[in-house]
Amino acid sequence: MTEFNFNNKIFSLTENSENGKVSSETIFKYKQEGHLVTANYYGGTIKYGKIIASLEENKLNMLYQCITTENELKAGKAIANISLAKHNKIKLTLHWEWLNGKKETGVSEYIEQ
Repeated sequence: MTEFNFNNKIFSLTENSENGKVSSETIFKYKQEGHLVTANYYGGTIKYGKIIASLEENKLNMLYQCITTENELKAGKAIANISLAKHNKIKLTLHWEWLNGKKETGVSEYIEQ
């Protein structure tokens, strides 16, 4: 089993469901201390967002919140499956759900830069 390290890693979106708010212009900057993983994100339709997650083997259990460029507050949860892509770059496949509004669900993929 691979031990993943998210400290000082930057990720960007490669695919997203239509009802997702994040775009390829959104940048995610991760930090890690033990099993605690956090990230700040911004860009595209996101003014500012924050992720807090628990690393459990090859999964991240995430809670996230953001404010969009339209001043909409959003919050959600996700399970991120972690794998390795080309050149040993970390790939995240998120199965997510908004916790407010219509509580829509979706899938998105991110790759380490």
